[in-house]
Amino acid sequence: MRAVTVSDRSAGARGVSLGEVRYPHAAENDVIVQVLAAGFTPGEVDWPSTWTDRAGRDRTPSVPGHEVSGVVTELGYGTTGLTIGQRVFGLTDWARDGTLAEYVAVEARNLAPLPAGIEYTTAAALPISGLTAWQALFDHGGVRAGQTVLIHGAAGGVGSIAVQLAFDAGARVIGTGRARDRELVRELGAEEFVDLQAGRFEEAGVVDVVIDLIGGDILTRSAALVRPGGTLVGIAEPPSAPPERARAVFFVVEPDRHRLADLAERVRSGRLRVFVGDVLPLDEAVAAFTHRSPGKTVVEVDDGRTESSRRNQADDPAVNARLPAS
Repeated sequence: MRAVTVSDRSAGARGVSLGEVRYPHAAENDVIVQVLAAGFTPGEVDWPSTWTDRAGRDRTPSVPGHEVSGVVTELGYGTTGLTIGQRVFGLTDWARDGTLAEYVAVEARNLAPLPAGIEYTTAAALPISGLTAWQALFDHGGVRAGQTVLIHGAAGGVGSIAVQLAFDAGARVIGTGRARDRELVRELGAEEFVDLQAGRFEEAGVVDVVIDLIGGDILTRSAALVRPGGTLVGIAEPPSAPPERARAVFFVVEPDRHRLADLAERVRSGRLRVFVGDVLPLDEAVAAFTHRSPGKTVVEVDDGRTESSRRNQADDPAVNARLPAS
């Protein structure tokens, strides 16, 4: 089958290529998914798990990409909860071959049913951003109604979802980003917006929770804004200086089937918008590792046998949003 692979760690993104790899094996409790759309992070070439398995053994050439939407085509021994032909989406294991391929083996527990009415491309952009935003806000940040949340990078894939989820939970949201992002972030639910290039976000005052998606100086300066008992959540990197009398958290997103199902229902009902950037065919996926564009890049994988699976996709622009041009 066709797949994007990486085989030379020293080459970085220049070592990404498109070629032929073995069809995946469905281990116990796995399913094989025919990939119709896949999301990925260009920085994956720098992740240790891209190059080695959980025992530290070399696994190159490996297939990057860890977000998938598609159709179940095969069940491994002992697999329950999913059926052949079912539409699914989810987050795959970091240390196994990923989703930039025609087929992928995934633990069934890492997949959720994909409701009719949500495009495969939209679903492929949701797992990392949606789960990261939820886990940052509620599992680690403990956000609840009436609190004030400062979200750095509020117009990005994770940030835009975090703004919506925090607002929906009854929190007061302050978003930061570039000036061009102001209108979108306010539209998504932020009460205030700070242009990081022209203003000082410290002027927003103390907050209960900071969700930092940028790192560096922004993360360091944010520690002073967290009130006692609050939480600073760093996603780009660990906080170097914890806030005084407050918590500092850094985490790596984890798969969560039940939360994915909840997020999908929010998308289906119009309560949550997912912004997709470029949508590329598999043949052009290699270039996306070196030529980045705004928004979440999604790869459509179509080997000519997927048309019947696409007929359930909806054309509702409120459900299947596209990132505004920058």
